[in-house]
Amino acid sequence: MRIYERGDFQGQMMEFFDDCPNTYDRFRFHDIHSCNVSDGHWMFYEEPNYRGRQYYLRSGEYRRYNDWGASSARIGSFRRVHHKF
Repeated sequence: MRIYERGDFQGQMMEFFDDCPNTYDRFRFHDIHSCNVSDGHWMFYEEPNYRGRQYYLRSGEYRRYNDWGASSARIGSFRRVHHKF
């Protein structure tokens, strides 16, 4: 998954393959304005340590934070969703 500091995949970008308990510690920004989920499913959380409002993201492009249903770009943590069959 690639996250961006601005909408439409602009600004600083970072790529993640695993869980991130605190986006500020890794990304140096409190807000994620767009992202590209190239593989798997991810859960975004408004607060660090997987707390607060949750947003479920499937593979696809999210040009702005309201594309994943958020009313704010504030994302404090995220993790990969592992499906068990």
